[in-house]
Amino acid sequence: MSTSLTNPPRRELQSFLDFPICTDLDQLDGHIGILGIPYGDPYSIDEVTNDQTNAPTWVRRYTERALRKLERWDFDIGGPLLGGKDIKVVDCGDVKADPRNLDLHYANAEAVVRRMLAKGMLPIVIGGDHGIPIPVLRAYDDQGPITLVHIDAHLDWRDDVNGARNGYSSPIRRAAEMDHIGQIFQIGLRSAGSARPEEVEAAIAYGAVLVPDVELQDIGMKAVLDRIPDGGRYYLTIDADGMDPTIMPAVNGPAPGGVTYPQIRTLIHGLVAKGRVVGMDIVEITPKKDLNGITAITAGRIICNLIGKTIQAGYFDAK
Repeated sequence: MSTSLTNPPRRELQSFLDFPICTDLDQLDGHIGILGIPYGDPYSIDEVTNDQTNAPTWVRRYTERALRKLERWDFDIGGPLLGGKDIKVVDCGDVKADPRNLDLHYANAEAVVRRMLAKGMLPIVIGGDHGIPIPVLRAYDDQGPITLVHIDAHLDWRDDVNGARNGYSSPIRRAAEMDHIGQIFQIGLRSAGSARPEEVEAAIAYGAVLVPDVELQDIGMKAVLDRIPDGGRYYLTIDADGMDPTIMPAVNGPAPGGVTYPQIRTLIHGLVAKGRVVGMDIVEITPKKDLNGITAITAGRIICNLIGKTIQAGYFDAK
């Protein structure tokens, strides 16, 4: 009989859902990879290490609240997360940065995602600010055509801000310049951000489908989903400020309205079913502004929905 009257100290999760960590890309083996990309292309020296750089750790820490145990029944996806299948989910850690060479972080991010794709993995990225889809999408240059689905309060079509062309106001503009990016759907636009009339005109000239929040709430996410062609290869980029701030309050640019949790769940489930989701990122979480961890928990739930539904759809059955 044990004589111990104490328990070990409580342990916070280091990796997403306590999945195994692999930072040696030569040994990388799995179906799904979680990757933190903390740093963007700053507009000022103060943004080099903004609060968004802490978000990958913050989201991981709260994943135990997003899903208590892997064997538990998840009512959002209709079963346990891994569905009883031999699925390997790996946390690849955070992309390294160099304070003496700020551009190196993007180059490293692109290289890591390329390695993940070469091994047949589904990358799920936690930012970082909204500049990080730029190096991520560059890594998909042999994966096109890709339909880009963008959740955001803001348009993100600026060519540059303060001379920086790869920052958080420019990811969709940069994506539109990539030959492997096809149609672009921008959902949940509302309030006012960095976009001026010329950015709206550029988006429309490209052929981007703009779905303002006022329209989304009128017609619903299923109607928006019906506009996205079937059989595509979809990349989903989610700016946390595109979501309803009652469930994702920890953002720098909150605005009333936004995509609700049931709506993002409908979108993810629908995209997985109608084609192939080839990657996703969730960005612009500022942990210091979070309330009871609900932003991190919502981010974790969004990721769980993608993981669970891709497994159920048989994405990895042949791997």
